[in-house]
Formats: sequence, structure tokens, C-alpha cells
Amino acid sequence: DRRRDAPAAGSTIQPIIKDVGEVYSRLLDHRPVIQGEIRYFVKEFEEKRGLRELRVLENLKNTIFETNERVLPKCEQAMQDNLSETFKRLQAANAMIHRLQEREYEARKLQADKVMAREEKCIAHWEEFMKEQQNKRAEVDEEHRKAMERLKEQYSAMEKELAKYVSF
Repeated sequence: DRRRDAPAAGSTIQPIIKDVGEVYSRLLDHRPVIQGEIRYFVKEFEEKRGLRELRVLENLKNTIFETNERVLPKCEQAMQDNLSETFKRLQAANAMIHRLQEREYEARKLQADKVMAREEKCIAHWEEFMKEQQNKRAEVDEEHRKAMERLKEQYSAMEKELAKYVSF
């Protein structure tokens, strides 16, 4: 009995397994859908864009070739010509600036020498002035001392005179 039940049971399960497998492949297996989408995208890409990228790349290649063969040598030559001229001008400007700096240095040195001479002259004048002031001060001190002595003598004389009258 069991042998007979097993094939009979297997035959009823067989369509269920097939249906489950089909449901699984439709719901959970996305590979066929993704592959279909990829094929559709590639087909659309190739049809719509065509050889546009190839033409763009070819144009870029031609532009680069033309630039390398024609434009770049012209630019290099113009740059060399202009650089040599610019270098000469820079050297001339550098020489002029150097001369100006030397003149300015000389002028500053001359100015510093004049300032130093004036300063020395002022110092000498100041020292002379201070000596003169000391001499005048000495004279004034001497006059003051003499005046003080005269006043002392005068007051001594006046005290002697007063002393005569106090004895009355």
C-alpha cells in the first residue's frame, strides 16, 4: 500500500511544487527581469545615440592633432619671441632700478652727512653757548658777590652810625 500511496502522493505534490517554483521565479527571482531591462537599455542606447560618441571622439582626436601639429608650435614660437623680448626689457628695467637705488643711496648718504654736519655744528654751537652762559653766570656771580660785599660794608657803616646815635 505504501508503494502505491507514494507515487500517488508524489503525483499530487508535483503540480504544487511546479506552481510554487513558478510563483518563486515570478515574485522572487529578478534575474530575468533585470536581464530584460539591461537588453532594453542597451538597445535604446545604441539606437538613439547611434555613433554620436564615436563622432565626438573623432572630432576631439582631430582637434588634438591639429593643436599638437599647428597651434602648439606657433604658440611656442610666439612665447619664445615674447619671452626673449620680455627678458631683455626686464634686464633693462633691473639695471635702471639698480641705478636709481644707487642714486637714492648716494642722496641718502649725502643727506645723512649733511645732517651729521649740522648736528655737529649744533653741538659745537651748544657747547659754545653753554660756555658763554657759564662765563656770564660767573660774571653775574662775581657782581653779586661784590654787590653783597658793598652792601655788607654799607650796612656795617650804617650800623656803626646807628650805634653812635643809640648811645644818646
